[in-house]
Amino acid sequence: MESRIESKNGKLWSKETARPSLHHTQHKFSRMMSDDNQDTFRNINRKPGLQIWTINNMKMVPVPAQGFGNFFEGDCYIVLCISEKKGSGQSADIHYWIGNSSSQDEQGAAAIYVTQLDEYLGGSPVQHREVQGNESPHFRSYFKNGLIYKKGGVASGFHHVDTNVYNILRLLHVKGRKHVTAMEVEVSWNSFNNGDIFLLDMGKAIVQWNGPQSNRREKLKAVLLAQDIRDRERGGRAQIGVVEGGDEQSSPELMKVMTAVLGQRTGQLKEAIPDDKPDQVQNTSVRLYHVFENSGNLVVQEVATQPLTQDLLHSTDCYIVDQRGSSVMVWKGKQASKEERREALNRAVGYIKAKNYPSNTSVEVMTEGGESAMFKHLFKSWRDKGQTQGLGTTYSIGKIAKVDQVKFDVMELHARPELAAQQRMVDDASGDVKVWRIENLELAEVNPSTYGQFYGGDCYLVLYTYQKSGREQYILYMWQGRHATQDEITASAYQAVNIDNKYNGAPVQVRVIMGKEPRHFLAIFKGKLIIFEGGTGRPGVVNPDGGARLFQVRGTNELNTKATEVLARASSLNTNDVFLLKTDHMCYLWYGKGCSGDERVMGRAMSDVLSKQDKQVVMEGQEPAEFWVALGGKAPYASDKRMLREEPPHSPRLFECSNQTGKFRMTEVDDFAQSDLDEEDVMLLDTWEEVFFWVGNSANQCEIKEAWNCAQEYLRTHPAGRDPDTPIIFVKQGYEPPTFTGWFNAWDPHKWSDLNNTNLNKSPAGTGVGGYRAPGGPMSSPPVYRLHGGDLSPRPTTPTSPSTQRALSSGSMTLSPSSSYTPSSPAGGTMSPSAGGSGMYLDPELLINKSPSELPQGVDPSQREDYLSDVDFENLLGTNRSDFKRLPKWRQSDLKKKAGIF
Repeated sequence: MESRIESKNGKLWSKETARPSLHHTQHKFSRMMSDDNQDTFRNINRKPGLQIWTINNMKMVPVPAQGFGNFFEGDCYIVLCISEKKGSGQSADIHYWIGNSSSQDEQGAAAIYVTQLDEYLGGSPVQHREVQGNESPHFRSYFKNGLIYKKGGVASGFHHVDTNVYNILRLLHVKGRKHVTAMEVEVSWNSFNNGDIFLLDMGKAIVQWNGPQSNRREKLKAVLLAQDIRDRERGGRAQIGVVEGGDEQSSPELMKVMTAVLGQRTGQLKEAIPDDKPDQVQNTSVRLYHVFENSGNLVVQEVATQPLTQDLLHSTDCYIVDQRGSSVMVWKGKQASKEERREALNRAVGYIKAKNYPSNTSVEVMTEGGESAMFKHLFKSWRDKGQTQGLGTTYSIGKIAKVDQVKFDVMELHARPELAAQQRMVDDASGDVKVWRIENLELAEVNPSTYGQFYGGDCYLVLYTYQKSGREQYILYMWQGRHATQDEITASAYQAVNIDNKYNGAPVQVRVIMGKEPRHFLAIFKGKLIIFEGGTGRPGVVNPDGGARLFQVRGTNELNTKATEVLARASSLNTNDVFLLKTDHMCYLWYGKGCSGDERVMGRAMSDVLSKQDKQVVMEGQEPAEFWVALGGKAPYASDKRMLREEPPHSPRLFECSNQTGKFRMTEVDDFAQSDLDEEDVMLLDTWEEVFFWVGNSANQCEIKEAWNCAQEYLRTHPAGRDPDTPIIFVKQGYEPPTFTGWFNAWDPHKWSDLNNTNLNKSPAGTGVGGYRAPGGPMSSPPVYRLHGGDLSPRPTTPTSPSTQRALSSGSMTLSPSSSYTPSSPAGGTMSPSAGGSGMYLDPELLINKSPSELPQGVDPSQREDYLSDVDFENLLGTNRSDFKRLPKWRQSDLKKKAGIF
């Protein structure tokens, strides 16, 4: 079958046999289909979790959990992930992974199985094509500790992932900081280089060699991978040792082990291998194509370029969205023919060939109603069918959204950070407000009687103080007038740093562009926020008299109302809103036919702030002549009734910003968690309505500067046509507001403050520092390094038994999984390396129903559960540490209260 790619006007772009010929594979596949294959589908677990199959003799063969994350280069795999969606049931993703050495027959069989699996699951899963070495962040997120590429295929060593098999000798080359991959290489010093990390896996022992030019984050990720191998493939019984490549003399016994296996090293090691090119964060060249067949030819016809809108997609057709080759997405309408839907994946591959894109180009296939978050991010607006309203209702008209929110309960917002994040409200706006104006490049306090009045010729700093858990929290808003001078804008940033220093770096900094005020900023002025187009609020300065002034009022209560000055012309009116027209002798309240009673009430309240003159209510259609005269005469204006709709739902996206590789790069983190926030980097969290700029305590100034510029460039070049003035919120590690933490499934405020050195060869039952439960294996916990540099290797304690184990123990850490140190503690507890962050297990009687002053010395009253043994923990709280850590904070607090340890 031929493939044609046509432009929007039907002009032919290219013509070639682009569609892969799978007929041979399909015939062979159909002959080999058996009842066993049908049973594979029937035995699929529909509960949330991960399931993996490999293609072996054209059949889907399940991969045991111990083998998850191991991929043979000569094979193809099918990965099914079923997950729970908040409030909307389950979602499913099907990935088929292509090894670099896999055969065309295996690739064809995997593609056909994916299509059949999709149909078996009702056509709702999103299908993904993954190529070795170019896997999507979504795929990599399933394997937080990294992917291992193994030589050969199923036939040569599929059973090597059995637990407790120790006759292994391999060398793994580890690369990556966020997305870790480990490839089997020749077991020789020739494979090493100065910039990367290598794991010498000898079955019962694993030695990690850190290149002199590798950084802390890379070392930590490699340790996680080593622990993952130990836990899943060795049943937790392998020993781990670490050698610092720049300080090998400090680990003489470990080096003896490496030399015994690798031989004597001759000559210098190779220089560092440059990291792969930075992830493509976004591509502004986005095109939508209609895919259909015409007289046996596959026709791909251009429909539109960015920004795309949802109404371009019709249920009867199939479409391709192309991000200039960085990814290709196929959308299948529910009413498209069965043949069209079945051929979607095949057509995407054909399209890639016709466009001469690389064979490893990312492919996603989705059905109407089951679109991926990334797909929705390419559209300027998106509304899911049957979408329910949240706590508030949003009206959108033109470029400004109107938000109708309920009265907030501050305790509810603190107990449920996810609610605070969704509503963009840290509290109920009942805190303290202080406002300064930039005058002569210095700070000048604003008279509280004029709080809420902002002039377009000025810049202001607004400090908001509120209480959370008995501690004061701060937000510093930097409001920049449209007509302020560049010197004033620069001075506002400089003065913001001074205020930030005065409060020891605690304030969350928010840049606010005039007219783009975020929700919480509106709320703190209690329905009295007025934005004047120009002029200044400086005392003694007389603003030029421009005659009549017109203000548009939007809002339904004191939390969401503002009045914005617009051009005093009839064309500025809108039938959906309230307007205030201020003249020399009168203030008119104009009520459009589409405005609500609540909006009229807020308009009346705003008129009292704006003017002390007489007020006259004017209903649309009943205006006196004087009203039109003041506006320069009657003229057409927007008179269409607005439609009620919610703001487009877009899933948040997290990006890591780093220059640790020598070049600044942004990398997206899929399925993110708090553990993905790297204290040595800057992170960008895009929640669509706001962009958070999170700075780790150890991030360098170059990263901060580059990330700030990159955040603005990210908005400017976004394919969905984002507003470049979207609020950018500056957040420092340790001072995160609930509007930030609420986007994370679980947030531990003590995560960084509780960091202590720990034992690499221990596997605590629960950890809040990046630990993850390996499928089929025990909880794997990373070593917890010091916060600011220093030696990255925990110190030795107890040596272990004979030969290699004895040699390993003299390295830079303890290698015995059974060693412990248990002197008696003053409080009557038992010291243990795995007890919370404190090193102590205490008798529950010392913790339950005790006031802070009655607790043993050194016990954190807010973290008493950390001092319980695992058995006491489960008995008191009814759950284990691991599951407890995954609970939302309000649920954790509830369990602790019931147990008497709150």
